[in-house]
Amino acid sequence: MILANPIVSRRALIGGAAALAVPGVVGAVPLPVQPGKAVLGGRDGGWVNEPRRWSVDAAGDLSVFTDKGSDFWRETHYGFTRDSGHFLGFETPSAFTAQLRVRGNYEKLYDQAGIMVRVDERRWVKAGIELSDGRAMLSSVLTDGKSDWATGPYEHDAKDFWMRATVAKGVLRLQVSADGKTWPLVRLAPFPVAASYRVGPMACTPERDGLHIHFSDLSITPPLGKDLHDLS
Repeated sequence: MILANPIVSRRALIGGAAALAVPGVVGAVPLPVQPGKAVLGGRDGGWVNEPRRWSVDAAGDLSVFTDKGSDFWRETHYGFTRDSGHFLGFETPSAFTAQLRVRGNYEKLYDQAGIMVRVDERRWVKAGIELSDGRAMLSSVLTDGKSDWATGPYEHDAKDFWMRATVAKGVLRLQVSADGKTWPLVRLAPFPVAASYRVGPMACTPERDGLHIHFSDLSITPPLGKDLHDLS
């Protein structure tokens, strides 16, 4: 993992913030990963809802097997709130680009994996592949108090894809890639301003357990700042 900027305190406040501004990362305290062992290239990651089964290989890649009933969702349509999904978060500055590679085989309704950016349990986004209506869909859930859900068919190999998230100045940009080289836009949306965030791999199986996901190639850098239609 590449982390290029110094980390701002999670509890710092943004001075002179706009209407969307919120404090730094708060809420559930992530659990420590294995002390002294690099995971996805970093040593400062921490779990929100550590899965019972996970491992790190010699390259630092992360394998996760999901627990039953794991999910992230708040209220909309279903009426329930769940904050039980698996998320390994790495702290970021107030603006960043993060990307990672995700490999897995989605078999049951709502099986999902991808990237998550989180302020706390009420403010976050998750994006990646989710099985819905019998096929793999490109899915994103943006939550600011309540969740929305946007999906579309994914026309490439859902078993091996890349996700990228850029956050800067209250704007979230999500991109997907089939090869780690070409990155079409998935979503452009307002996002809470914070002194820092946590970003990293996410996996959930609301209807079962045992989804095996392999995460690799995590990088966290300053925001790329590319034109919206620059797909590199």
